[in-house]
Amino acid sequence: MLIMDRRTFFVGVAASLAAGALSLRARADEAWSHGMSIFGDLKYGADFAHFDYVDPAAPKGGFFGTDMFGTFNSFNPYILQGDAAVGVRLTFDSLMARATDEPDSHYGLVAEAVARSGDGLTYRFRLRPQARFNDGSRIRPQDVAFSILTLKEAGYPGISQQLAGVEGAEAEGENVVVVRFAQGRPRDLPILVALLPIFSESWWEGRDFTASTLEAPLGSGAYRLGRFEIGRFVSFERVPDYWAADLPVARGQNNFDTVRYDYFRDRDVAFEAFKSGAFNYREEFTALSWATGYDFPAKREGRVLREELPDATPSSRQGWWFNTRRAKFADPRIREALGYAFDFESANRILMYDSYIRVASYFENSPMKAEGTPPPDELALLEPFRAILPDRVFGEAVSPPVSDGTPQNRANLRRASELLREAGVTWQGRDAYLPNGERFTIEFLDFQQALERHTQHFSRGLQALGIATNFRIVDASQYQRRIDDFDFDVITRRFGGSLTPGGELRVIFGSASAGVRGSANVAGIANEAVDALVEKVIEARDRDEMYVAARALDRVLRAGFYWVPMWFKGTHWVARWDEFSRPETKPLYSVGSLSTWWHDEEKAARVRRV
Repeated sequence: MLIMDRRTFFVGVAASLAAGALSLRARADEAWSHGMSIFGDLKYGADFAHFDYVDPAAPKGGFFGTDMFGTFNSFNPYILQGDAAVGVRLTFDSLMARATDEPDSHYGLVAEAVARSGDGLTYRFRLRPQARFNDGSRIRPQDVAFSILTLKEAGYPGISQQLAGVEGAEAEGENVVVVRFAQGRPRDLPILVALLPIFSESWWEGRDFTASTLEAPLGSGAYRLGRFEIGRFVSFERVPDYWAADLPVARGQNNFDTVRYDYFRDRDVAFEAFKSGAFNYREEFTALSWATGYDFPAKREGRVLREELPDATPSSRQGWWFNTRRAKFADPRIREALGYAFDFESANRILMYDSYIRVASYFENSPMKAEGTPPPDELALLEPFRAILPDRVFGEAVSPPVSDGTPQNRANLRRASELLREAGVTWQGRDAYLPNGERFTIEFLDFQQALERHTQHFSRGLQALGIATNFRIVDASQYQRRIDDFDFDVITRRFGGSLTPGGELRVIFGSASAGVRGSANVAGIANEAVDALVEKVIEARDRDEMYVAARALDRVLRAGFYWVPMWFKGTHWVARWDEFSRPETKPLYSVGSLSTWWHDEEKAARVRRV
């Protein structure tokens, strides 16, 4: 599995960057290992033939198509400039690949083995001699070093910030690349390095890495760029002589001849395209469509199937995030008050058919979620910051308000008014004014309408408090520029969860990233206690210690009211034309559709999608 591209980096980064050292049960200076893990032994031995969740005899061929939203104008997803096409990551290989049936294990892809120094500050990756770019040229240690250092210096902030702990990378002989890390580096940094895309140094010679481009960079992955039309679709074609096809980490995967993403600006239009057979796979994110939209001929005839696929990955951190850099959101009492204006219970019943559970924690659906009052081990981490933390951190873990589910939501709105008044908000007639005398207004910024009904539901509560709201949709490019420049009031953002969080916590919640243009710290969180607890999570020596530190961090973040959390469920809603087959075993931490399913010619002939 590759590191995510810019568009999806923080949706799934935590799931990919799950570890950072060779198995801690082994000697720190042990010889070459075929894999990396951090909190336990590797499931697969050095002689494993393939992952358990694949069919090694899966046939190759056919088409996998799905929908995407927004637009694209570049094929470099690893820089700040431009809107990169989704799927470009399919064209790049990395040193290692993740096993999606283990929490934090990775096995050799371009690198056949890895060795770690006793102090954990030097890693050596031994490259496979057969590793090739898609033009037939050999992947050299110099290419790996070039890739690491280029992304550290010029990569998208979400990547470059995490690579700050890389002190150097260079070739050692013909087939070894040495990576040196700074003292105190995050434990997951070696895995981040092992999952980076590998670029061809010679291909990039004379080209500007920081500039967006419509020329597909040379990769070594199972796919290469195929046909595309700017803003409409992009396709990728399977490389027939892919150098790694028979490796254990790739066997039974990358089975489709063509992978295509069709771009839409409207979800309803995309749904109509799916129903007509324009593409064959759709993950549904709208409860209304899932509950009422699948009564059409192909579904009734059994040619289109629906199912819920479980995923044991911790819930994502999805919500409305406040830009605390703006004075109107600087006071946590105001942020807390705004949370009372969202009536989840009625929204879930009216808009989402009671399909969801409310998110309360930054580590929802995992052992890292704080519950009740802090036990002694969590208190020991929190006590040094008692003077700068609100008292509620030391009481019951903060949870979103619960309503009686009626449209009025009077009790919660009354509490919101009390908090606003305490923070200096005043009213003239029905209109609310901030302490500085400005009219209290909130703009919700987005580039699509998928959550407009939910935001309007939230807005009605805010308007009942006298706050003027506006839901503004801009094109995807403008949206990204405004997010990069922190030019927004409130945005919806989803950050992926992980069973082993690491350096990405610095990027999403750390003070150092709050002012970096393009940072994932969209809320602008800058809190000494948060910074210290993030380091405790990153430096934990075992999983139990990490859980304790994460629960303490969760308490502090929840008491800061940096967001209005949304909802989650532990399954994926998937609709598909019945032209796929798949392995009997599903990966525990992934849907596995693109990576492990395959085109079934017999089914496709019967379905007659197009």
